[in-house]
Amino acid sequence: MGYDNYKMGWLVVFFDLPTTTPEDKKNYQYFRKALLEDGYTMIQYSVYARACVTQERMATHSRRIQKMIPPDGSVRCLFVTNVQWDKMFVFHGKSCPRQDVSMPQQMLFW
Repeated sequence: MGYDNYKMGWLVVFFDLPTTTPEDKKNYQYFRKALLEDGYTMIQYSVYARACVTQERMATHSRRIQKMIPPDGSVRCLFVTNVQWDKMFVFHGKSCPRQDVSMPQQMLFW
């Protein structure tokens, strides 16, 4: 296991945003769409993750998220190394589709 396994990893974003008013729904849709456009993958409802090759990339994406937070709601970010990500336990119910989220192919070259 090389040093790169601890340097690169995933930025995981957890969020709770209100959706009671039309304005809240608009803010929620904007935030979710911005995450997807920035390369995040939905892991679960309101949990998105993006591969980051370096700590600098993680810091860049954290700043982007901070700028797009809606006025109401709660957003948390957690950086998980690739080694920690690979140790994640994922359990599925019988009717739940399986979703594999592994390091994107282009990241394997780093």
